[in-house]
Amino acid sequence: MSSDPYEVLQVQRNASTEEIKKSYRRLAREYHPDANPDDPEAEEKFKEVAFAYEVLSDPEKRSRYDRFGDVGSASSMGDPFGGIGDIFESFFGSGFSQSRRRTGPIQGQDLETSLHLEFAEAVFGCEKEIGIKTALACTACEATGASEGSSRETCTSCNGSGQVQQVRQSLLGQMMTSAACNACGGMGWVIPDPCEECGGEGRNVVDDSFSVQVTAGVDDGTTLRLTGRGAVGPWGGPAGDLYVQIRVQDHQYFERSGYDLMRRLPVQMTQAILGVEMEIETLDGSETIVIPKGTESGQVMRIRGRGVPHLQGRGRGDLLIEVIVETPKDLTPAEEKFIRDFAGSRDDEVSPPDEGIIGKFRSAFS
Repeated sequence: MSSDPYEVLQVQRNASTEEIKKSYRRLAREYHPDANPDDPEAEEKFKEVAFAYEVLSDPEKRSRYDRFGDVGSASSMGDPFGGIGDIFESFFGSGFSQSRRRTGPIQGQDLETSLHLEFAEAVFGCEKEIGIKTALACTACEATGASEGSSRETCTSCNGSGQVQQVRQSLLGQMMTSAACNACGGMGWVIPDPCEECGGEGRNVVDDSFSVQVTAGVDDGTTLRLTGRGAVGPWGGPAGDLYVQIRVQDHQYFERSGYDLMRRLPVQMTQAILGVEMEIETLDGSETIVIPKGTESGQVMRIRGRGVPHLQGRGRGDLLIEVIVETPKDLTPAEEKFIRDFAGSRDDEVSPPDEGIIGKFRSAFS
């Protein structure tokens, strides 16, 4: 890594204070460890950027560097989130977390699972059982992590602060750096006699199940967020959330289009010509509909209020019925003659009768 703060911040040596500040904001966001988890190179780069800004943003330090050309290195700063990390927070607020002592309970992990519903269950809502593998509070130690008769103790390495501080010498003078205490992981306390059931974590991974109320009208692919149904945090920390992805099975007759339901209804040619009153099955039960005379194939009929309930607000969508007129293919000779007579009465041009193989042979030589 470069030790030239101008090169690190990608600015000219005559750059103004505003230009230096603008470049630092951009690079700090790019290399901040929270934006690059488990990337040690990005963390080192962030340290270097923060160190370079500390030098160039201070007129006295910048002048000293311009004259002597040496201010140490970012690696000598220890933890970038103490001291110089405050520079970052002053620009961007607390949007990025900082590796300081944990001041409160640690929240548990968010979990994900899927829930399979039948078509009607998604339309009308239902109560379903969900089974997940999750972390629950250890009952043996009551989530403290300490075995029976023992308790947590203040960390002697940091005296309960969760941080250790060091004073370093540089050309800029004394620099105070801080880092999370390795002995207690920044908690400020240790558990000398851990609970055997949970290994000192205050929680156990178990198979759990509970009922969830599915709202009427949910669609395939919808994700439900169940607050507090995720894994509990260690040592009595609050639970994360559970995200449930809804999977809806296809229906034999119905398809969904927004809040409307659609189904195709086969009718015979004669029924479409002359009209008919039919009883059909809907998700609400049997419904009588009238197919008017002269209905064409593809014509859509609407039954209002028989669709999907609205997730927010009252009312339901509609049931759309697409009529599919079926043409008979296995006519008897008498039926075919009747149809041909009917076509002739309307002067409709149709194909000649099928004479069979012998008739076609005679026609070819006549």
